Amino acid sequence: MLPHLFQSLLLAVAAAIGGVINSVAGGGGFIAFPALIAAGLLPIQANATNTVALWPGQFTSIAGYREEVRKKLRLVLPVITVAAIGGFAGSWTLLHNSQNSFLRLVPYLFLLGSTSFALSGPISRRIKTRAAAHAGSQEHIYVLPLLFLLLCITYYIGYFGAGAGLLTMSALALCGVERIPEINALKTVITTVANLVAVLMFIAYRAVDWRFCWFMMITCAIGGYIGARNSRHISDRVLRPIIIALGLAIAIWFFTHRTL
Repeated sequence: MLPHLFQSLLLAVAAAIGGVINSVAGGGGFIAFPALIAAGLLPIQANATNTVALWPGQFTSIAGYREEVRKKLRLVLPVITVAAIGGFAGSWTLLHNSQNSFLRLVPYLFLLGSTSFALSGPISRRIKTRAAAHAGSQEHIYVLPLLFLLLCITYYIGYFGAGAGLLTMSALALCGVERIPEINALKTVITTVANLVAVLMFIAYRAVDWRFCWFMMITCAIGGYIGARNSRHISDRVLRPIIIALGLAIAIWFFTHRTL
């Protein structure tokens, strides 16, 4: 186990970097979760602490999309209801897993997250192309298929969640939401609500290590602010391959260290 002072410094830096990455491209959990494991936390507690520490930065981003959210108010209530149900189910499943069972799944979850980021560039461009082609046309949203897809995605968010933003955007575009700002706004609302329910579950079940979580929340918020203020100067085309490589490297490490 790392000395306590070095643990704290490592986690503060990891949370700050995670905040920067989340504000630019997403994937901050790729940094914070392994750092918490390195600090000696058990896997479920590391995941819970990671989720709680990174959540405030997600919540504040909703304010930036308030106009787009208003345009989709009729859709907001059903999607956040499904997000709450999925987040609850996923976090409940995690909390009732054994530490070793969850640890055995971690490398596959990192592979899923890395694959999602690898596909995020082409899929995002495809969504933008489709949005441009349908500009000015009447939207037809397939609500029931969308809610089913979101239930599955938010279950995953409650359980682990890396790369879930892209999955959410893809589901919204596939089911008829055409405008990019509204896709981003709904994605932010959905992931924030699912994570909020997970956060409340993790706190209620005392799965959060508050020794580390408080200052990680602060440094993550600082990192998120810095990232947002400098997002024009941080290319996601440069950052995304780094996140993918990091996720794959962490997956490989966990494949070789899957027992407590």
